[in-house]
Amino acid sequence: MSNDENGRGVNASDGTPEPYGDTGRSSSDTYATSPVPVDNETVAEPIPDPGLGEHTWRPTDVDPKAEKRAERQIAAMFIAAMVSAVLFVVAYFTLEIGDNWDTFAGLGASTVALGVTLGTSLLLIGIGIIHLARKLMADAEMVEMRHPAASPPEDREATVAAINAGVEESGIGRRPLVRNTMLGAVGFLGLPGIVVLRDLAPGDALDIDRLAHTIWEPGMRLVRDVVGTPILASEIEMGDLINAAPEAMFPTEENGYPELHGAEEQVEKAKGAIIIVRMNPDDITPAEGREKWTVDGIICYSKICTHVGCPISLYERTTHHVLCPCHQSTFDLADSAKVVFGPAARPLPQLPLSVDEEGYLVAQSDFNEPIGASYWERAKHEQRLKA
Repeated sequence: MSNDENGRGVNASDGTPEPYGDTGRSSSDTYATSPVPVDNETVAEPIPDPGLGEHTWRPTDVDPKAEKRAERQIAAMFIAAMVSAVLFVVAYFTLEIGDNWDTFAGLGASTVALGVTLGTSLLLIGIGIIHLARKLMADAEMVEMRHPAASPPEDREATVAAINAGVEESGIGRRPLVRNTMLGAVGFLGLPGIVVLRDLAPGDALDIDRLAHTIWEPGMRLVRDVVGTPILASEIEMGDLINAAPEAMFPTEENGYPELHGAEEQVEKAKGAIIIVRMNPDDITPAEGREKWTVDGIICYSKICTHVGCPISLYERTTHHVLCPCHQSTFDLADSAKVVFGPAARPLPQLPLSVDEEGYLVAQSDFNEPIGASYWERAKHEQRLKA
């Protein structure tokens, strides 16, 4: 070892400078390899061990300026990541959900801004960590001897012989027509597996617009769940809560509704489920435009929670609160089913009610907003329904 003109140590063999700072490896480190003993015998390596080549120092190991430059680059990435995180918070509070929902390629301004800022922050942190590992962290080779994991030679020879015997007996090697058609048959067998995946969404189940509508229509009677009997407004007592469904879920010759089967029946039953409550009309605070949606204090809401779509019916008659048993979202039925507690972000959709000439409760129309949990196109569907 000698010194260069700047006083730094150099390797006598090739004149390369010693590494700058602590690299975790000395220039005099050497690594030796040796045959691996197995059962008191030395097994020769099948390929000669080339050994560990001369270590190549990185520019940041030998040049203080390069080290400082890399440090500044990494710090700049982390600072930019912090700025992106702050911009995420700004976008979260300044861009309203549902506004400008098709600003960028059909995506909302809020969605794009939140995705870009959060993604940029995570990307810069990842690149900064990779840059730190490649440029500034200790650079040293490590060697760990590995023992042979192969089976004994006689076992390998027996296995190869059995495989060769099987191939020879099958005649596949000398019958390319059979071989190629067999491989083709096995490959084409994957096509039915791909096609049957379509059954996971039968009919028009992939039509996302179906989520915006239910089976309710003007004049359809409200019937009791399970039994399907229509509900007279005069039969409902003060404080009662009734689980109900659309009359179309119980088709008869009299009502003329078509029969539904299978998945279609289950989907429409889930979307059309409702709860009916009667309270003092003076306790009801109707939302704008909903002043005539109730009948003598009888009010109707979707039974499907707006959080993740659980059915709700735990009713507290003194407060007019209804509770979702899944995650405890609580809705005030007297005040347009607004959320008073829990993770739900939207009130329960309300079904407008009236009575027919026989005094039975009927729907004025379908819900004027999508029911259940949120989904990507919900804001677009809600604007369309309320237009």
